Amino acid sequence: MNSFEVTGGKKLKGTIIPQGAKNEALQIISAVLLTQEEVTISNIPDIIDVNLLIELLGEMNVKVNRVSRDTCHFRADEVNIDYLHSEAYKKKSGRLRGSVMLAGPMLGRYKKAFIPKPGGDKIGRRRLDTHIIGFEKLGARFTYHEEDGFFHLDAPELKGTHLLLDEPSVTGTANIVMAAVMAKGRTTIYNAACEPYLQQLCTMLNRMGAKISGIGSNLLQIDGVDQLGGTHHRLLPDMIEVGSFIGLAAMTQSEITIQGAGIEHLGIIPEKFRQLGIQMEYRGDDIYIPSQEIYEIQTFLDGSVMTIYDHPWPGFTPDLLSIVLVTAIQARGSVLIHQKMFESRLFFVDKLIDMGARIVLCDPHRAVVIGLEREQSLRGITMSSPDIRAGVALLIAALSADGKSVIQNIEQIDRGYQDIDGRLRALGAQIKRIPS
Repeated sequence: MNSFEVTGGKKLKGTIIPQGAKNEALQIISAVLLTQEEVTISNIPDIIDVNLLIELLGEMNVKVNRVSRDTCHFRADEVNIDYLHSEAYKKKSGRLRGSVMLAGPMLGRYKKAFIPKPGGDKIGRRRLDTHIIGFEKLGARFTYHEEDGFFHLDAPELKGTHLLLDEPSVTGTANIVMAAVMAKGRTTIYNAACEPYLQQLCTMLNRMGAKISGIGSNLLQIDGVDQLGGTHHRLLPDMIEVGSFIGLAAMTQSEITIQGAGIEHLGIIPEKFRQLGIQMEYRGDDIYIPSQEIYEIQTFLDGSVMTIYDHPWPGFTPDLLSIVLVTAIQARGSVLIHQKMFESRLFFVDKLIDMGARIVLCDPHRAVVIGLEREQSLRGITMSSPDIRAGVALLIAALSADGKSVIQNIEQIDRGYQDIDGRLRALGAQIKRIPS
């Protein structure tokens, strides 16, 4: 496994451009299976998870023409459905949590799908119940075959229905939407996710001929159509990268401009970093973060300790809690981080404690960070990246620390961040990729 060797304690400066949104890409690229016409997608991030999904489509006999690093033409006019039940598909898709997004469009257009047990991060359980129950209520039959490790779904006919989701799952909502757009009759989805990426998917499907209303709310109404056509779609900037760069600037006392940040789609994210005391200025669609010696965590109006927790959109995304936690290390004041969704996502704090951070891990879901106020620096250590977001949080810590750090298992970081070492070097960071 490759590693990053990081020499920290350097102030960075310059402009950085966020990649296209990873989580949007996995939904949008899966949706190309819904039509036999050409779909062009631009601003695609060149990262492992997205590239794996594009490879999967190619092996399903989807015509793929990647005309540039960030733009790709897809035409799914001769899909090999049987590939989805092959050992090759099982092996590759098992490495990619996002492969579950193929099930909705396959059911919608071809009336059958196969889902292997999910892969991806080791951050706790990720249920497929919302997906499966939604498919069943649309008329799909579901069985799990222990001998091949696949969930089998088939539906001679999908029929519109009323769905009340037990959780506003983004991937679950997206999968059900893609199955429902060509079902017979009307489907309503209540307690639907309403994240910008889901809004983007619904807007794209409408351009292709779907009839979806309620976009941006938690109540979606879908009137099924017989077929969909082609379109062009541009992915949003990745909000998780934008938040990561805000935290990076604060921790390293750097002056950074995030160019083309997609501010109107960031929701409450900038406000949560402002609650840590981080200054920022909007310049058109750019975010300018000045160099700050000290940033002070706010308290609640009654003087109690600030709590930052994840919540379905328009609440704060769980993917940025690791970044908020590490950013708070050098702040003035204290904050309670409450990770509700994944029970293993905070376990990486033991590495931060080894670096000198003052963190109390209360339980698998909660950690208290007591800011160092720059009275002492973190120290470089050797550590391993357990998942995508924790990996970048550890990278931010290493860039702010005194001395040299080694981050192992950086394939986890590469799954979600495009050429992160090259882009950071352009800001002045001392970071080297060390082959295994």
